[in-house]
Amino acid sequence: MAAAGAPDGMEEPGMDTEAEAVATEAPARPLNCVEAEAAVGAAAEDSCDARGDLQPAPAQPPGDPAAQASVSNGEDAGGGAGRELVDLKIIWNKTKHDVKVPLDSTGSELKQKIHSITGLPPAMQKVMYKGLVPEDKTLREIKVTSGAKIMVVGSTINDVLAVNTPKDAAQQDAKAEENKKEPLCRQKQHRKVLDKGKPEDVMPSVKGAQERLPTVPLSGMYNKSGGKVRLTFKLEQDQLWIGTKERTEKLPMGSIKNVVSEPIEGHEDYHMMAFQLGPTEASYYWVYWVPTQYVDAIKDTVLGKWQYF
Repeated sequence: MAAAGAPDGMEEPGMDTEAEAVATEAPARPLNCVEAEAAVGAAAEDSCDARGDLQPAPAQPPGDPAAQASVSNGEDAGGGAGRELVDLKIIWNKTKHDVKVPLDSTGSELKQKIHSITGLPPAMQKVMYKGLVPEDKTLREIKVTSGAKIMVVGSTINDVLAVNTPKDAAQQDAKAEENKKEPLCRQKQHRKVLDKGKPEDVMPSVKGAQERLPTVPLSGMYNKSGGKVRLTFKLEQDQLWIGTKERTEKLPMGSIKNVVSEPIEGHEDYHMMAFQLGPTEASYYWVYWVPTQYVDAIKDTVLGKWQYF
């Protein structure tokens, strides 16, 4: 039976026939999504979705924050910030050096730069900027700013080798300087001798007098170890003989650097006296209970003034 509204002898075309007609009459161009949907229904919609997945994503506009963040991160990762330089004043040994170094240099790398400028080995450097500069932190991390002053302390190998005073001698000098704050006769190293008391056979003293050296040795005195000691002045040989029970030291007057003395508390008519035999106070040879009337004559004789008597 023919469908209503159709001419006699013709059947109303079905969906397949209509689709073929549309396809035949369509111009030779790609179908858009709306036309495809109208022509083939749900199948055309799936095709359109699939074709849409293949389209490239639209480029982000230049002002997009996400795009800017990507560029910034790329610079950090690529070391762009490491090329930022900072002006520094390196001060060492009273000399200033103007240098430019990367702000992302570590303290260790800064030491290498200082070494190239001053010749000071990194291991012998103390680099300071608001405190000691850590070797593992960058200048940026410790907030170094342009124009900052970097203080450097240290000595070169040649400076170290040029130091003649041994460490123990320097310590002895420091200790001796500290001991000067109190009278010599109160210091522990001297008390152990003075506490023995005045020797029975010491030569008599004349308080307030000055006399020439006697023609006989000065005897009856103690040395630092508490042993008996005598002093003989050989003027014709320009020598001082320091004699003990064990041996006699014959010293040229010119080898004695200095002579110091101090009255003994409670026995001011006697002195304790030291002959400096070397470059430091550690070389002092101490003699106790020297009669006061001979102190000036001993100093003048040893230091080359005896001929004025």
